[in-house]
Amino acid sequence: MDAPSPIRLLYIDDDRGLSRLVEKELGRHGYAVTCAPDGDAGLQALAEGEYDICALDHYMPMRDGLDVLPDIMALPAPPPVVYVTGAQEGRIAVAALRAGAADYVIKDVSEDFTALLRAALEDALLRRRLQRENETAQEEIRRARDRAEAMLREVNHRVGNSLQLVSSFMSLQMRHLSDDGARAALRESQARIEAVAHVHRRLYASGDMSTVAMDEYLDGLMDELSKSLGRDGEAPRLVLDARPMNVTTDQAVSLGVVVTELVTNAVKYAYEPGKMGEIRIHLHPDGDSRAILTVEDDGPGLGEGAPKGTGLGSKIVSAMASGLRSAVEFDPAHKGVRARLAFDL
Repeated sequence: MDAPSPIRLLYIDDDRGLSRLVEKELGRHGYAVTCAPDGDAGLQALAEGEYDICALDHYMPMRDGLDVLPDIMALPAPPPVVYVTGAQEGRIAVAALRAGAADYVIKDVSEDFTALLRAALEDALLRRRLQRENETAQEEIRRARDRAEAMLREVNHRVGNSLQLVSSFMSLQMRHLSDDGARAALRESQARIEAVAHVHRRLYASGDMSTVAMDEYLDGLMDELSKSLGRDGEAPRLVLDARPMNVTTDQAVSLGVVVTELVTNAVKYAYEPGKMGEIRIHLHPDGDSRAILTVEDDGPGLGEGAPKGTGLGSKIVSAMASGLRSAVEFDPAHKGVRARLAFDL
């Protein structure tokens, strides 16, 4: 087994006798000690060689340790610095720690000095090793997260493209159908698919893979629904009032499908063909952890004589609302239809 590499120590001190003592005593414990008589010589040694750790004395000719320490810390990859100071100079030791020193040792003439210095050096080296291991682990976590986000972004891209392809197939199918009911059913199914596809397209373009900006998502969804409802002047006007808020991807899918179903029903039943009107979509916070989605129109409402559909849309809305741990409620006092869905953020 190879012997462990010696610990490369740069000891900066103008006291030649103490420097020789440190070199001798620490050499017995696996240190390769290089001594520098002053701060400038120490900086030159750091510039020309590689050291695992440095010990820096306070009182030295020309420049004291507190003048030299910032220059050491400004090096591209400075080693940990243990500051050496006198017994009654706690203020200086604190200043050194604030300037970047890893630790300090009280300098005296007893035999305990080299033992205390070695303990401080080993503690500083251990903390530096743990710091580097932590930085390496954090970098590996960041890279793993980046890879996962890239893969998830690609999945959302492919899912969005696949759903768009399905929607295109349905458009082709509608062109070959002569039955108006069948074409309307396909058009509604196409709108549901587009609502889900729009979530995945937003996730692909977003830097955040876990949440969706619901106000921006609804704005894009309204544009798509407006294009699919009919030509200008022949369909109700969609009015969106959405406050900025983020929801999870699952919530965004459920809310998008609910809005699509409610808007589609309002387009079909709220206004007579060719008659202009508004369909209003509101999304507002309700306290710190809840929000309320409202879709309303000014049509005939849900009373007797109101047109009825197949009930499929209501089942889809109920299923999506259940996924949000909520339910859609209708306001009987409203002239038309006002559907309200409260959910937790």
